[in-house]
Amino acid sequence: MPRKSYQGAGTLPGIEPETGEIARPRARSPRAPAEFPWRRLIAIVSAFAVFLLAALYTMNRLEKFLIRDERFALTADDDHPTLEVTGVSHASRRAVQKVFDNDAGRSIYLLPLADRRAMLRTVDWVKDATVVRLWPNRVIVKVSERAPVAFITVNASRFALIDEDGVILPPAPDRFTLPVLAGVRPPDPIEQRRDRVHRMLRLTRDLGPRAAQISEIDVSDPDNLKVTEPRDGHMVTLLLGDHDFSLRYQNFVRNYGEIKRRLPGAATLDMRLEDRITVVE
Repeated sequence: MPRKSYQGAGTLPGIEPETGEIARPRARSPRAPAEFPWRRLIAIVSAFAVFLLAALYTMNRLEKFLIRDERFALTADDDHPTLEVTGVSHASRRAVQKVFDNDAGRSIYLLPLADRRAMLRTVDWVKDATVVRLWPNRVIVKVSERAPVAFITVNASRFALIDEDGVILPPAPDRFTLPVLAGVRPPDPIEQRRDRVHRMLRLTRDLGPRAAQISEIDVSDPDNLKVTEPRDGHMVTLLLGDHDFSLRYQNFVRNYGEIKRRLPGAATLDMRLEDRITVVE
């Protein structure tokens, strides 16, 4: 069978002639940069500024209303007082009310609560106070008074009360059943008075109900506390050191009958040794 020959351009169909060039991808044309939304930003800022100015104006008007309107004024009228004081027992009620004299007739909105509370703490017998503002025009004062824990000697014929913070209190009409605390004087620094009162309280807490029998506690020597109490018509002083107060006091009570029998005139006993009771001359 005779062969057929293909005569043409010299290349087979579907085969492109080599030109020596490599096809390159087309480059995309750059996009134009997006325009910043200045108008929108300006509109937002303007709206916020208008809102802020409106809020400030409203607050200013409200503040003037609260200051000037008579419905918010604190009244000192005895028939219809709007200042209420509670918790006063030994403190002077008039002294407490006087703290608010400059606020009478003024809006309670102007009342400086922290300053008034600080002033109340300077009133005799007042330990702390709470000042509450109740709209439209009421002010509630809740006083917390100091509690005396002992008497101290001021001079040969005068005693004063003292509280747990070492604060010396003015006289009160009440009758207090408290021990006399020796070793604390009015001229002493408040820190020293407070420390020695705390030592006394540690002793009385340790003794519990038995502390009610003690008439005097001497803290002149912080390392050796002394207690004095009446026993069978005469006073007995016990040296208890600075710890184990209850244990040492119980030792005295347990052996008091024998002490009385053998040493009827003993007035001062050293209880600091565990195995013996020593009479102090």
